[in-house]
Amino acid sequence: MLGWIDDRLGAASWARTGLRKIFPDHWSFLLGEVALFCLVVLVLTGVFLTLFYVPDATAITYNGSFAPLQGQQVSAAFDSVMRLSFEVKAGLVMRQIHHWAALVFVAAIVVHLLRIFFTGAFRRPREINWLIGIGLLLLALAMGLTGYSLPDDLLSGTGLRIVYSVVLSIPFIGPYLAFLVFGGEFPTAQIISRLFVFHVMLLPALLLGGVGIHLAVLWIQKHSQYPGPGRTEHNVVGKPFWPSQVLKSTGLMILTAAVLSLMGGLIQINPVWTYGPFIPTTVSAPAQPDWYVGWLDGALRLFPPIEVTLLGITIPSPFIPGVLLPGIAFTVMTLWPFIEARLMHEGTREHNLLDRPRDNPLRTGIGVAALLVFVMLTLAAGNDVVALVFNVPVETMTNMMRIAVFVVPAVGFGVAWRICEELRRGELHPLGRDPGVMLRRTPEGGFEEVEPPD
Repeated sequence: MLGWIDDRLGAASWARTGLRKIFPDHWSFLLGEVALFCLVVLVLTGVFLTLFYVPDATAITYNGSFAPLQGQQVSAAFDSVMRLSFEVKAGLVMRQIHHWAALVFVAAIVVHLLRIFFTGAFRRPREINWLIGIGLLLLALAMGLTGYSLPDDLLSGTGLRIVYSVVLSIPFIGPYLAFLVFGGEFPTAQIISRLFVFHVMLLPALLLGGVGIHLAVLWIQKHSQYPGPGRTEHNVVGKPFWPSQVLKSTGLMILTAAVLSLMGGLIQINPVWTYGPFIPTTVSAPAQPDWYVGWLDGALRLFPPIEVTLLGITIPSPFIPGVLLPGIAFTVMTLWPFIEARLMHEGTREHNLLDRPRDNPLRTGIGVAALLVFVMLTLAAGNDVVALVFNVPVETMTNMMRIAVFVVPAVGFGVAWRICEELRRGELHPLGRDPGVMLRRTPEGGFEEVEPPD
C-alpha cells in the first residue's frame, strides 16, 4: 500500500526529509506544544459536551435532581448544563476538564508569546508567524469568552451585560453592532444560540486553520536556537523529528492530558448551581471573569467615569478602557517586530540565533513593564474581594490601584533594565593585566574584544 501511494504522490522523499528535520533540544520550545495539546483536549471534551448541551434561552421549569432549584424558571441552556453536571455520566468531570483546558490553553499561548518576545524570536524572517500568533491569541480569547457565556448562569450573564455595554459604547456603530450581535436590546433570547454557533463552528474553524498555517510556516522556516558551541546563524543543532521529537511530543501530550484530567476531577471550577440561573435584574457579587479577560474588567473598574464630547458626539466612559486601550495594546503587540527593526536599524538582516533577555535590556524592560500593566489590571478586577479581605473601603483600594498601575510598571522597567545591564557587565572579563582590553563570549563560542564599561 505504501509503495502504491509513493508511486502516485512521491511521498517517500517528502517523508524522509520531514523525519530528518532537526529540532533544537530546549524545554522552552515545548511551550507552544502545550497549547496545541490543550486544544486537542478542548476539541475532544467539547464534542462530548455538545451532545448534551441545548443552545436555547427559552424559559422552562427546572425539575432536575438539584433540589434547591426545583420549580424555578431557568433557560433551557442552563437546564442542560445542570443535567450535564448532575445526571449525565462523566458530565461534570468533562465540563471541568474543558474549562481547565481553556484556561491553560490561553496561559500556554501567553507564556509561549512571552518566550518569543524576550528572546527576539519574532525578528526577520519570522514576522509572519508572530502575526499569526497574535491572531491565534485573539481567537483563543474569543473562544474563551463565548464558551464562558454558554451556561447562561448569573455570573456569565453579568459578563455578557458588560460586553454588551462596551460594544454599545463604540461611537457611531456601537448600537448597530450590539443589536446585530445580540439580536436586540440586552437581554435577548437569540444571544445563546448565536454564541453557540460562534463557539463550536466559526471560531474553531478559524483557530484550527490558523494553527495549521502556523505549524506549516514553522516547518518551512529554519528553527531558531539559543547561542552555544557549534551553533551559528546558518545551521540548526538538535535532534531529528523521528524518533526523538516525536517521542518527546507524544509524552508531553499524554502528560498534558493527564494533568488536565486530574485538575478536572479534583479541583472544582465554575459551579453554576451555586451562581444560579441568569436573572436580568440581579448581578452576582463578587463577580470576577476568567483570568484572561480579567485585565479588561480591571481597566473598566479603574477608569474614572469621564465622558468626552467631541464635535457634539459624546463618547461613553466604557469606550476608552474597554475598546480604545485594548486596541492600542494589541496594535503595538502586532507591529512590534517592525517597530523594533526600525529602531534597531536591522535592515534585511536575518536572526536565527536567539537573544537572552539580558542581551537587549530595552526590550526586556519594555516587556516587563507591559506585563506588569496587565498584572495590575487583572488584580484590579478583584478590587472588591481584595478590599473585603484587607477590610478597607473599595474606593480606597480602587484609588490605590489607579496609582499602582502606573508606578509598578515604571519600577519594573527600571529594575529589569538595571539587572540586564549588570548581567551583561558581569560577563566582561579583562585580558591579562591590561584593564583597557575586555573580552566577550560570542554566540559561536569564540571571543571578541569590546570597549570596557564606564
